[in-house]
Amino acid sequence: MNKKKVTGKNGAVAAGRAGSESAGIRMLKAGGNAIDAGVASVLALSVTDHDQFCFGGEVPMLIYSSKDDKVFAISGMGTAPQKASIDMFVGMDAIPGDGILPAAVPSALATCILALDKFGTMSFAEVVEPTIEILQKGGQEWFPRLRNTLDRLIDAEKGEKDRSAGLEAVRKLFYEGAIADEIVSWNQGEGGLFVKDDLANYKAQIESPVHGTYRGYDVYKCGFWTQGPSFIQALNILEGFELSSMSNDDPEYIHLVIESLKLAFADRDAYYGDHEFVSALEEILLSKEYADKRRSLIDRNKASLTHIPGDPWKNRALGKVEFGKHAFVGMSNDTTTCTTGDQFGNMFVATPSGWGSGMKPGSTGVVLGTRLQSFNLWEGHPNMIKPGKRPRITLTPTLVMKDGKPFMTISVAGGDQQDQTALQIFLNVVEFGMTPQESADTTRFGTNHLIGSFRQTPVAVGNIVIEDTATEKTIKILQEKGHNVQKTAVFPSQAVAILWKQDGSLEPGGDLRKDKHLAIC
Repeated sequence: MNKKKVTGKNGAVAAGRAGSESAGIRMLKAGGNAIDAGVASVLALSVTDHDQFCFGGEVPMLIYSSKDDKVFAISGMGTAPQKASIDMFVGMDAIPGDGILPAAVPSALATCILALDKFGTMSFAEVVEPTIEILQKGGQEWFPRLRNTLDRLIDAEKGEKDRSAGLEAVRKLFYEGAIADEIVSWNQGEGGLFVKDDLANYKAQIESPVHGTYRGYDVYKCGFWTQGPSFIQALNILEGFELSSMSNDDPEYIHLVIESLKLAFADRDAYYGDHEFVSALEEILLSKEYADKRRSLIDRNKASLTHIPGDPWKNRALGKVEFGKHAFVGMSNDTTTCTTGDQFGNMFVATPSGWGSGMKPGSTGVVLGTRLQSFNLWEGHPNMIKPGKRPRITLTPTLVMKDGKPFMTISVAGGDQQDQTALQIFLNVVEFGMTPQESADTTRFGTNHLIGSFRQTPVAVGNIVIEDTATEKTIKILQEKGHNVQKTAVFPSQAVAILWKQDGSLEPGGDLRKDKHLAIC
């Protein structure tokens, strides 16, 4: 698709590689809603983007249901197996980044089934049909095995007369039945940690999203088991500056965004973790009062060269946190993107990921991810690995409302850059009046002044990574402020977004140069 402005009245899909977006559009044209379309696209992405998202991976979701007039989060992150205690990794600096040991319980299918059951209208057979057609064309040696697994799931659904019962039959076969047995047997045969109860006890969960506001916009993110709340923390800090008087390529603007992100990510690194295991002090970390205190640390003329979290326990600007040993060897695998909207006002946005362990899958054709590497091995840290716990992940869909109505969704791939890119796309639209496509096409920047989310790589002090489309003047001013500026030809993130316009139309945009695809109907 070329970069001309596109809008649709009946629906829109913005996703990954070719075939993923058409899977969603097929559902909309067949009478389905945005959730049906989103699930169909996610399932297709497990094949079209299989190097970025595998069927055994994870997919956090945010959904606005027009019927319920409410935003929901679905925890699409699998848990650590029962055997994945810290003792399992004694003698290691970090959890391995590949192989079978870092595989979490596969969550993508359970998440899709839950979304369909509670918010969709279609059957599993209907939404998975485009995926089966893609598999039939061939490409990987495991395609026929995954196709057979999908056929078995469809057969299980056909045995039930009620739609919800049929969806539950799909879930049970995969997590409690013969398919689960095959996955566990293969995993154990490769030296993995799975036991049958790991899959049988796993349930995707509907949760309340975290919520923030920015100049009258309501912003929703998944919880502190993701890095998503850092987006809200950064917005709270930036709300104290008059950004609209600048431009998105103004070095002063870039400086303020980077400095706000440094503060938000320092808190992320210190305090975020699965809220079912630890207290993330949500009310303090996301409060405007705490942001005011953190903002006071920003010097408009000088880059910060420190990585210092605040103290939410005492609601103070500065805290003292001791971090564990860094692994120094990290890997940042890719992810993919998906967001949909429909004529009824429903919104769907997800960040599918999983990458695959590099292990050839067994008889099921289901590739497992390696997300346990996002845990650390630091005693007492909120993100230390424990059985049954979700790792604090980078996957972070964004959903925005304005005056109680849909406004925008954003899905980004790119590890620690995900919320940084989402923040820029949001601000480009809200502060500078850009379209989603214009926003995706502008010069992108970010920082690695943070502890890496994959095997805990160390802080790159004062770092800014910026696309080489930035002017030499901009780069020079940033360097004069003390930033360590690194130019790149291609920024390491990919984004898609949908904007809901006042006339009722939907306008998608995204990184077309990075093989993202948009479609409208």
